[in-house]
Parts: sequence; C-alpha cells; structure tokens
Amino acid sequence: MMMRVRGAGLALATVLMASAAGGAFAQTAAPAVSVYQQPPSPIADILDAKPTPAPMLSPDRKTLVLLDRSNLPSIKALAEPMLRLAGARINPRNNGLAESRVSWLTGLSLQAVDGGPDQLGRARVVALPAEARFTAARFSPDAKSLALVLDRPTGLELWVVDVASARARKLTDPVVNMTGGSGYEWLPDSSGLLVEAVPAGRGPAPDVTAAPTGPNIEETAGRLAPVRTYQDLLSNPGDEALFDHYFTSQLTLVPLNGRVRTIGAPAVYLDSAVSPDGQYILHEIAKRPYSYVVPDDLFPTEIVVTDMAGRVVRTIADLPLRDDVPTAFDAVAPGPRSVSWRADAPATLTWVEALDGGDLKREVEFRDRVFMQAAPFTDEPVKLIDLKERFGGIVWGRDALAIVNSRWFNTRHETRFVVDPSNPGEGRVLLQRNYQARYDNPGQPVTQPNAQGRPVIRFDPQGRILMSGAGATPQGEFPFLAAMDPATGESQRLWTSADTDYEAVVGFLDADGKRVVTQRETRLDPPNLQIRDLTTGQTTALTQFPDPAPQLAGATRQLVTYERADGVKLSGTLYLPAGYDKDRDGPLPMLMWAYPAEFTDAAVAGQTVDVQNRFVRPGGSSHLFLLTQGYAIFDNPSMPIIGKDGAEPNDTYVEQLVADAKAAVDAVVAMGVADRDRIAVGGHSYGAFMTANLLAHSDLFKTGIARSGAYNRTLTPFGFQAEQRNYWEATEVYTEMSPFTYANKLNEPILLIHGEADDNSGTFPVQSERFYAALKGLGATARYVTLPLEAHGYRARESVGHTLWEMTRWMDQYVKNAPPKPAE
Repeated sequence: MMMRVRGAGLALATVLMASAAGGAFAQTAAPAVSVYQQPPSPIADILDAKPTPAPMLSPDRKTLVLLDRSNLPSIKALAEPMLRLAGARINPRNNGLAESRVSWLTGLSLQAVDGGPDQLGRARVVALPAEARFTAARFSPDAKSLALVLDRPTGLELWVVDVASARARKLTDPVVNMTGGSGYEWLPDSSGLLVEAVPAGRGPAPDVTAAPTGPNIEETAGRLAPVRTYQDLLSNPGDEALFDHYFTSQLTLVPLNGRVRTIGAPAVYLDSAVSPDGQYILHEIAKRPYSYVVPDDLFPTEIVVTDMAGRVVRTIADLPLRDDVPTAFDAVAPGPRSVSWRADAPATLTWVEALDGGDLKREVEFRDRVFMQAAPFTDEPVKLIDLKERFGGIVWGRDALAIVNSRWFNTRHETRFVVDPSNPGEGRVLLQRNYQARYDNPGQPVTQPNAQGRPVIRFDPQGRILMSGAGATPQGEFPFLAAMDPATGESQRLWTSADTDYEAVVGFLDADGKRVVTQRETRLDPPNLQIRDLTTGQTTALTQFPDPAPQLAGATRQLVTYERADGVKLSGTLYLPAGYDKDRDGPLPMLMWAYPAEFTDAAVAGQTVDVQNRFVRPGGSSHLFLLTQGYAIFDNPSMPIIGKDGAEPNDTYVEQLVADAKAAVDAVVAMGVADRDRIAVGGHSYGAFMTANLLAHSDLFKTGIARSGAYNRTLTPFGFQAEQRNYWEATEVYTEMSPFTYANKLNEPILLIHGEADDNSGTFPVQSERFYAALKGLGATARYVTLPLEAHGYRARESVGHTLWEMTRWMDQYVKNAPPKPAE
C-alpha cells in the first residue's frame, strides 16, 4: 500500500525534497509515486536513538526492574492483520491487541534498590528467547515473581521471572487471550495466576468471505437511543461471528507449581477479578444480542460472582443493551455500575446505582448511592453513602476510613467525603473544589499495595492520610508529600521538591516514612530514580539515564504570561533554538501549537504554571522537533473557552478562540522573538479543529498544520469534546463551530494530515477527506496527506519521519521562505 499525497493550488504542483546542503529544502517536480521521506538532520537521529528504559519498582520496594523499550515500529509491523470489532482493534495472529496499540518491551534487568551506586553496574539481566518482545509485566503481591506475556509466532505465552535468581520460565503455551482484557491476574497469595485463555479446540476463525444472504437491517421502532460517534463497531453477522470467536475466553488457573485447571465455561469475559481473599471471582460477561451502534462494554452484560470452581454464588445484575443512555457527561445507565471488590476487606462487593435513573433532567436530592455487600452475599446490600453528584471513585484505607469522590461535569465541581465502612450510611465532607483548579489541588491519597496486592491508603504514625500532588504554583510545579487530618481536612506539608527540581515520591522504603524512592528531573537532567532520606536530605542514585536527545539541550524555554482583551490571564511556553540571540538574530519564524480547553471559571482558566524545572525532550511526531530547524515554538498557548454565569462555553467559541490567538500573537511579537507575518498555527485532533477555525475566522497566521482533526460537526451530531448538547438542540453552535461551513473564507495555506485507520471517536478520516474536497473545490491552497495503517496517533517510524518531513517543508515554504506580506 502506498501513501497517498494530494495537493491543491500551489502545493499540487510541487513537492519540496530535502537537498544535500545542510538539511535545507529545494523545490523539485513531484515524484510519480509517493514514498516515505526522512526528516532533516538531526531529527532522524533523535528518532532512531535507543529509548530510555522504563523503570518499575516491586511492591515491597526492594527490587528495581529496568524494562528495555522497543523503538518506533516499522510500517511492516503495523501491516500485520488487524480486526476491528465492537470498539476494539485486535491482532488475529496472536489473540492480542493490534500492533498500533501495543508498546512492546524487548528486555529486562533487576537490581537491588538498597544497593546504591555499587549496584548500578551490576544489574542482573534476565535471559529471554532471542529477539523476544513482551508486554504486561506485573509483580506478584509478594514481590517474589514477575509475570509477563511473550509474543510468539502463533500466540501469546505467559512467562514468570523468579526475582531471587533472575531466571525466566514459560508457564503456558501460546494461549493467553488479551483481545478483551488484561490477559491475566495474580492470585492474592502469589501462588499462581488467573488467565484468560483461548478455549481448547477453538479451531479456525469463521469464514466471513461468503456472499451475503440478505441485507443488514436495523430498526428503531420509535425508541429514543442517542449515541456519540464510535469507531470500529460490529456491522454484520460476520463481525458478530468473529467477535464471538476471538473474544471468547476460558478462565484458567495456572499455579506457579502444580496442575493447571479450568474454571467454569468459556464466555465473552469483559472483566474478571479475584477477591482479595482468593475465594471468589467477579465476572462481567457480554451476551447477545450484540449491537451495531455501541462498543462491547455497552452490550447486554451479566455481572456475577462465582466461587473458584466456577459455580455462581451471586448474580449482581443482568443489564440490557445500553444504547439509549443520554449523551450528557453526567448521564449514566440505570442499574449497578462500577462493580468491584473492596481493597481492604476479604470479599466485599461495592457498586453504584443512580437514584435519578441516570437522567440529569430529573430533580432529586441525591444522584447516586454506593452499596456494599460482604461474602457470602446472603445479607441485603448496605448503603455506604448517598451522593448529590455522580460517583467518582473510592480509595480504601482501613475498617473505619475510606474516601469517596463525587463530581459534576456541568460545574466542574468535586466533593470528597470521609466514610466509615464499619458504620455505613453517611459521610463527612472532607473538601470541595473546582477540579480544574491547579493552585489549590490538595493532591491524592498515597496508596501502597497490601499483602494481597490491592492499593490502600498509607497513613502516618498519627493516623493522618498521606497525600501527594503536583504542587502547582505560578512559579512552577513542585511535587509534595503532605499529611491530611481526616477529621478537619487540614493538611501539613512534610516535604516539597526543591525550587529547581521536579521530584516526586514513588514509594516508601520504611515503616515510618522517612526513606522514600523519588523520581527527579531538572531542566537539564533527565528523569532518574533515587533514594531520599526525608530527615537528612541525603540522596542515593538508583539510575543514571542519559539525555536521550542532547541535540536539544541548548534550546531555551520560558513561561510567557499575557492577557486576553477581556482581562482573562493567559500563558504559553516559548521555546527558542540553541544559540539564539534576539539582538543578533531578530524575530524568528514561529509555530504556535495549541489545544483548546473549556472552563466554567475565568480565574481557573487563567492559572499559569512555569515549566523551567521540567526536563522536556520531544518524541514521536512532536512539533518541538522544529526547534532544530531554526523555528521558535510557542507551545500550548492558552486557548480557554469559558462559559460564564451558566452559559455554555461553546456559545461563543469562535469569538473567544480568535481573542485567545490574537493575545498570543501580540505577546510574542511584543517580545521581539516573532515576526507577525511569519507565524504559523498548528494542532492535533481538537487542536487541528482549532487551527482550521483560526484560519477561517482570522488573518493572524501565515499558514496552518492540522493533524487528525474534525471539521464538520454535523458528522458528530450527538456531542463532541466537552459539548453535551446534540445538533438539534444547538444547531447554530454546531454550524458556527464547523470550519467546513467557512471553507470559502480560509485564505491561508493549510496542511492536512490524517491516519487512514484513525480510531478516535469523532475524527473519522472522512472529516479531513471532505474538508480537503471543499478546499480544493473552492480554490484554496491545501495539501492532504493520509498515512496508511495509522490510527489517531502515529506509530510507525516511516509515518512519524514523513510527518515531520511534511511539517518542516511546509513551514519552510510558507513561513521561513515566504515572501513579505503585500502592503494593504
């Protein structure tokens, strides 16, 4: 399959190819056949550099695992067979996820955490089969073993590493099924694993190539069933047969030492979870009739508890097809949801049910009720707490303390409650806040795995809840560790990262919480793990990862703050190339790369946070690579869309967006680092939507780069991004926000790039296809590039390299080397 490159206007006639002189571009005739191009130096070198290993700490914090990561996959790897079924993308060869959705690991080594510098050169490398690649590396609860799933020619094998000896061995044949879930789970006593396996004797996949026997028919019968735009859904009986074939698993108990045995009958398991005491399994099982309009997590679902032999001991719910849930974000389906095991109890179920039927329009005092029910599940469920907002999660602590969170999207409001599970029924408000606010964020409870491997709150010796957070301030983010009194909500800082560092606590090494493992970075130092003594301040390095892209070490960055015309405070991060001198070099060509965000509070929207203490290096198809080509980058300039006094933010989307962009342009021009006539705007996804709108509704930018965007909101009629109203409730808003409507006003060149297999809801490739067709028909200057096999984010080395080549040559042609703007 060849990559399609299309152009209109000036871009149709020429393709700029890299010349041999210093990475510049020269204009040549378009090739007869398009081929992948390489980005100029040093971008290609950075892309091909060996990735930094991924560190992972054992639950007991005694062992550090360093996982070797694969580089960008080849386009050949992405070309492996892929099936799109019920919202999932799978690889039929190995019963796993599609290649575009897996980041493979290629090796691992172990080292002792307390060994300090003496251990840095003595990591124990675990021997695996030649050219092995694996995923899903997880420690056992007792930290003595590490399981992983190895890719083999005919499937996925489960392997286990003995931490003491650093030796790996195979536990299963290639039968692990990861199409619909995590593939396996450790038993709480670490004696073995519960595996989702391909059923024995499954046989070949059904033949779906036969001629159809009739049409595919769907009918509403007048039933109200609004749904957002989903990708990769079932579409015919053949898809249903394939879904059954690949997503059906046989739960299998695989001990580390002993006989393998099956549990229950094969089924389409959406999820399975062993209780903390190891006596029961909670199952979510999809059932027919399947749907062609929603993914599998909304199919008819049976939620049951079985014993370890597979016998049903409790049926929690038999949920119907949920294709009629309103599209508003706080709308939910009736019946039990968020069913899970209580982390700090042997076998206690928890779940939530809507008291308003899931309908936001019903006026009720309480929206949700949280239930508990302990084994053997014969007593009636008990109410843990009623919530006036939607349930947002539980963090379990101990018998008499847990924290329940509730949220309401329309107001961006959250409430956290302290509850006593031993005396359920009521809760006490711990704090309330706007969850988008950064400055007053108290952080989240620190959790640690208990003996069964389940996360529970860590308390200090005084019984206070340990909290960790990003510590956002106008001067930067400085992670902290604090102790919060559960009775008053008052918080005391125990430790805060240094002003020049970004250092966050990863885990504790002792019972009194004085020695911790942290990950530290600075503007020039890449993230590395170390041991910190909170009493003395002494540190011991655990890793010494080098700068993965030293070519960019000399680039500078600074936070720029400014105001919108209506007084809303804005900010963005200005990156300048290495060696740049404003007095000597003057204004530079610039790319602004942004992504709009919706708020209900102007003060929250205006919160700025400096990034001087962060280590930033680009990866993938990042726009920051253009720094190597002499461009200034204004990264993430604020593009807030604010709804005031109950108004919907999008009612004034275009007006606010243009005001945001004008303020950004004025700010960098006033600094003398950018030329008003040589600024481009760009973005990915909703940022691409923003880019097209800014070109259509303003003359602030010389050109635009729009990747994997949506441009016609009538193609997402039941909501998009943060918009909850449907097209018929807000027709004018949908129309005004669609740059497709104003394609005739887009008078600057635009580069459109889109993955041909985009899997993101709302950004179907047809969005770019039809937008380009409109621009072409109207005589606009546009270039349309589609990337074969690529999803919403681009993975293949060839695709990433070509994307950066396209962006660089487009910027060179229409910004860096553009003729001066004609006089008015």
